[in-house]
Amino acid sequence: MARKALVAICASAGLLWSTAFIGPFAFAGSVMVPGIGGDFRLQVTSFESRRFDSVIRQQYDFSCGSAAIASLLSFHYEDQVTEHDVFIEMLALADEDKVRQEGFSMLDMKHYLEARGYQADGFRMPLTGLKEKVRLPTIVLLNIDGFQHFVLIKGISDDEVLVGDPARGLKVYSYAQFSEYWNGTAFVIRSHLQQGRDAFLGEGHWPQVARAPIQKDLGGPSLGHTLPYWPSTREW
Repeated sequence: MARKALVAICASAGLLWSTAFIGPFAFAGSVMVPGIGGDFRLQVTSFESRRFDSVIRQQYDFSCGSAAIASLLSFHYEDQVTEHDVFIEMLALADEDKVRQEGFSMLDMKHYLEARGYQADGFRMPLTGLKEKVRLPTIVLLNIDGFQHFVLIKGISDDEVLVGDPARGLKVYSYAQFSEYWNGTAFVIRSHLQQGRDAFLGEGHWPQVARAPIQKDLGGPSLGHTLPYWPSTREW
């Protein structure tokens, strides 16, 4: 056990040394680490890419809605879809002219999910209600510096919210921070209830990378501009 620990420490030290002297022969996503028996290649992952381990990154300025749906289905309901697939299928069910002007709406999301056999709806509720009553992965619309942006709530603790942001990956917000951007509207899948609740992450399962600082500002052109068209205002 002690020898394994020593090897791990040496490997870590070698990694720190090698990352400072990565030469032109280093492969993308890997570094050469000097070892006792010779150099070996170690696969490494950046903080940026780790933020998207369980979040599908949006590829276009206006695709945060389709990326949020793709993340919801792929990582919480074991229904593997791509952002592109969701975008194309949701567009086929929507008013294309309206989408071109305003982006996708929550009503468009509802129609797409129902076509795939899910029951989905929108409602208003405070964070405490989402945590104590709903307990499901939830798509919400944030207003960040004037930009309307869909994100996915992946978990809620007593005082923090774990968000899967299609533009920035995993991020933890305090209740106060999150409430600055959110107006209380939420969108969930009502069917497949047990599956959704099993996939709603408790605080003990939150990745540490979600707490790492994000370099870029919250506002900016990388955020989607999707506007909501609310399907209903009924409470949960």
